[in-house]
Amino acid sequence: MFCVAPPELETKMNITKGGLVLFSANSNSSCMELSKKIAERLGVEMGKVQVYQEPNRETRVQIQESVRGKDVFIIQTVSKDVNTTIMELLIMVYACKTSCAKSIIGVIPYFPYSKQCKMRKRGSIVSKLLASMMCKAGLTHLITMDLHQKEIQGFFNIPVDNLRASPFLLQYIQEEIPDYRNAVIVAKSPASAKRAQSFAERLRLGIAVIHGEAQDAESDLVDGRHSPPMVRSVAAIHPSLEIPMLIPKEKPPITVVGDVGGRIAIIVDDIIDDVDTFLAAADTLKERGAYKIFVMATHGLLSSDAPRLIEESAIDEVVVTNTIPHEIQKLQCPKIKTVDISMILSEAIRRIHNGESMSYLFRNIGLDD
Repeated sequence: MFCVAPPELETKMNITKGGLVLFSANSNSSCMELSKKIAERLGVEMGKVQVYQEPNRETRVQIQESVRGKDVFIIQTVSKDVNTTIMELLIMVYACKTSCAKSIIGVIPYFPYSKQCKMRKRGSIVSKLLASMMCKAGLTHLITMDLHQKEIQGFFNIPVDNLRASPFLLQYIQEEIPDYRNAVIVAKSPASAKRAQSFAERLRLGIAVIHGEAQDAESDLVDGRHSPPMVRSVAAIHPSLEIPMLIPKEKPPITVVGDVGGRIAIIVDDIIDDVDTFLAAADTLKERGAYKIFVMATHGLLSSDAPRLIEESAIDEVVVTNTIPHEIQKLQCPKIKTVDISMILSEAIRRIHNGESMSYLFRNIGLDD
């Protein structure tokens, strides 16, 4: 595993004040691994807690040490069973609340349901519901990383620290990709252009944007929105108030804005889950002359057949952080590499517990990052 640590950050780390309890909410081995790394950096022992499933799949949590009057930090990574993961967190938070903890801080590197943060047809904004549940359970502060949309912070009525993984990914590019100066940062869609621009400006590299990627656009024609039929009624609506109809969208042919011929292409995004769009982008870049293709993302969900598809694709390497356990996927696909971000999480915990400013962790972070 690739681990980077800015030298100045190392000097900032020191022993925390007393009254800190660190729990791992998930019995998943990968979550325990991340929790132990954070505990080692902080110089504290992991708190004693038992999390298990009853025969009827109910989640049971037993706190096995006193948390009264203490700052409790609960680390939770998202496994494949997302809903069980959420219940583990909520029950543990509530258990600490009823045990009179001074404060309860959730350390959730990947915020689940973050992709459901906008209204879609007759759906709902599920991330808002989850934020309300966490606050109601007793969470007093949240530490997370690279929210899918920064506006999710507004769903909470508690402080939220949205940390960034980009410094670690940038350092990986500089130290692990030979001849990275011959690279170009690629946005696989116009929606990813801001992130790509941020990477490109920091690395002093060019940028390319793929437009017209092959994906099915959501259609409003099949969900009943045109019922009842649109019948013009002069009695009901004045003719001058007739609402104009929008021209339906059409996907343009796939084009690459920018020169990638003979270059290393580095595709950047925040989440890599369903890899179809990444594979299509890699094929397009290969056709345009890119001789090596890297994919950099903060959260590697890598669901379903993603490891196999990546292994068989034109992608040379996929680099993700350990915000989400993906050890099994790495065994299936040697192209997947991991960057350790326990350093910044442990520093955030230390600063919050000691009442120090968090601005150091957001140096040079702009509104568009």
